[in-house]
Amino acid sequence: MQKAADWAFTSNGKCSRVSLMFRATQAADLAGLPMPLHLALGVFDGVHLGHQSVIASAMEASTRHGGSSVVVTFEPHPIRVLSPERAPRQLLASLDHKCRLLQRMGVNAVLALPFDAALATMSAEAFFSLLLQAGNLATIAVGEDWRFGRGREGDVAFLRHCGNAHGIGIHALPPIMHEGERISSTRIRQSIRDGALINAASMLGRHYGVEGMVVKGQQLGRTIGFPTANLALHNEQLPPDGVWIVEVCSESERWHGVANLGVRPTIGDSVRSLEVHLFDMSADLYGKILEVEFLQHLRPEKKFEHLDALKDQIARDAATARDWLNARGYPKKL
Repeated sequence: MQKAADWAFTSNGKCSRVSLMFRATQAADLAGLPMPLHLALGVFDGVHLGHQSVIASAMEASTRHGGSSVVVTFEPHPIRVLSPERAPRQLLASLDHKCRLLQRMGVNAVLALPFDAALATMSAEAFFSLLLQAGNLATIAVGEDWRFGRGREGDVAFLRHCGNAHGIGIHALPPIMHEGERISSTRIRQSIRDGALINAASMLGRHYGVEGMVVKGQQLGRTIGFPTANLALHNEQLPPDGVWIVEVCSESERWHGVANLGVRPTIGDSVRSLEVHLFDMSADLYGKILEVEFLQHLRPEKKFEHLDALKDQIARDAATARDWLNARGYPKKL
């Protein structure tokens, strides 16, 4: 059993230390948690508002009846095993990122079941028996159209039948709608690809962001007065290339800044990358995990004739970003 990084956001947007969240890959590993268990089942890519409704049901049950709220999810995404040709090239959140999002919600534990050929061919009845290995189950929350087991044979009716036999309450939640259509990870991915991040944020309930570890780059930014944090990204969905106003979070702090997403044509790079210049910050971030939230697209990427022209443009971008943030009431220091 593992424990996730112990940070989350408080109501004022700051990062703060919180209790550690348990992570497990086998149901039996949950036996040490305070009982009974209240499960939320699903893939939960992106943890959007529809997912949050299901997860909140498990959390509310644990608050009312005691015990622990547990999100049961799968790694990798099941479609990558069941139908790899239909699988999205990028997800909205890696497993680590997903766990941090769940921890912010206040979930007590995550069970990330390895989705392999054995699990893909498991009957619905056998899958339910697998869940019972977790211990004393009190409630299970799912989306009302959730299917599970070999050939998607299990549904809410089957889940209720099994629940009744074992004294487990089953909560089936309806989808959450946005602009007349149900919210889905597929819709959100398309909105992000299209650059419609306001639309994506409306379905996520937060600004969209990606995670990555800060690694050493060419350190060109330091030579022109704008040091940047270069991120080694997970395989998460990226918005269109260009310069973005961003909000960035580490374990314990948040900053604003400007980010360049793309191939950096001025220096002749050919690899798509994300680098962030943070305002009013000079700490060493190498090796740290950062989450970068995309607030506003400023301009497309552009090739400049020389580095002085690039430096001048970055200065203008930073000034524009500060004005945009100030106009919307973002604090100068977080």
